Amino acid sequence: MNCPSISVIIPTYLREEPLRDTISDVLQQDYANLEVLVVDQTPTHTPETQAYLEELTKAGKIQWFRINWASLPGARNYGVRRAAGDIILFIDDDVRLNQGFLVAHARNYLEHPEIGAVAGRVLDRMIMANSEEGFTIDYLPPEAMDPGIAWYYLDLVHTVKPQQVLSARGCNMSFRRAIFEKYGLNFDERFGGSAVREESDFCLRLRQTGYKIWYDPEAVLVHLGEPTGGCHDISTRTLKYQFTHYHNHFWMAFKNLTFAQSLKLFARLFDCHVLGNPPCYKSGSLSKIFIRGVFYILGFFSAIKTLIQSTWADGQIYSLLDEKSTSS
Repeated sequence: MNCPSISVIIPTYLREEPLRDTISDVLQQDYANLEVLVVDQTPTHTPETQAYLEELTKAGKIQWFRINWASLPGARNYGVRRAAGDIILFIDDDVRLNQGFLVAHARNYLEHPEIGAVAGRVLDRMIMANSEEGFTIDYLPPEAMDPGIAWYYLDLVHTVKPQQVLSARGCNMSFRRAIFEKYGLNFDERFGGSAVREESDFCLRLRQTGYKIWYDPEAVLVHLGEPTGGCHDISTRTLKYQFTHYHNHFWMAFKNLTFAQSLKLFARLFDCHVLGNPPCYKSGSLSKIFIRGVFYILGFFSAIKTLIQSTWADGQIYSLLDEKSTSS
C-alpha cells in the first residue's frame, strides 16, 4: 500500500504520564510517512515530561509547540497551519494505540476518493465500564444521521461495522488536507469550555462540501478518560463548564441546523441534560434540575449573543493571536 503522509496532531492541556504514553504509542506505529505535532497548552510540566518532550524534539521525532492559551479548537487550527501531511489526524492526549491504527485511517482515503474524513472507533473506558459486557452494534439506527437528534444515537464505542456517519469523535478523527486548503474549513474557536460539539460543527460543515465521513472500526483506540487535565480550558465540575456546555449545543444548532432540526435538538437537550433522562442519567432532584435549567436558559441566550456578534466578527481569536505572533 502506498503511504500518504500523515500529520498526527495532539492538543494537550495539563497531562503528564498519559501524554507520554500517547506519544510513545504513535511513534511505535509501523508507518514511515509520519510527523507528530504536539500542541502544548500546559504552563509547566513535571520534570519527567519536560525531559521526555525535550529529548524527542531534539531527536526530530516530534514537533513541540508551546502556547500560552487553552482552547481545543484553537489548538487544532494551530496544528493544521503547521502540518504538512496529506492526512490530518487528531487524537487526544490520553489514548492508547495498537499497531495498524495509522494504516487503518490511511487506507480509507486511498480506496475511496469520496471520503473526506474518517471517524475511528473509540473504546471509551468510562462508557464501556457502564455497558453490558460484550454489547455491540452492527449498524447505527437511522436517527444517527438526523442532525437534530443524532448525538443521542451516534455510538462510536460499541459499533463494529464500517459505515457512513454524520460526525466523528474528536479524540480519533482524520481528514483530507484538501478540505482545509480547498474549502477553507477551520475549527470554530467560539466553542468554549470543554469545546463539546466543536467536532460536530466541523463535520456538519465538511459534509456540505460533498465529501463523506466514513466510520472504520479498525481505526480503533482506547480512550482513558483521565479525570484531570485534557484538551479544554476548564474543569467539568465548574459553573463555567455547565454554561459553555449548553452554549455550544445551541451555537452548533444556530450555525448548521434547520428550524425543525433545531427544535428537536433543543427538546432532547432539555430532556437529557436538564431533566436527566437516559442516556444522560443525571440526578432527578428538583434543585439540580432547576440549576441545570438555569444554565440551559443562560446557554441559549449566550448563543444568541454569539450569533449576533458573528455578523461582524468570526470569533477566531486564537488564530488571530497566532497570526500576529508569526508576523511580528
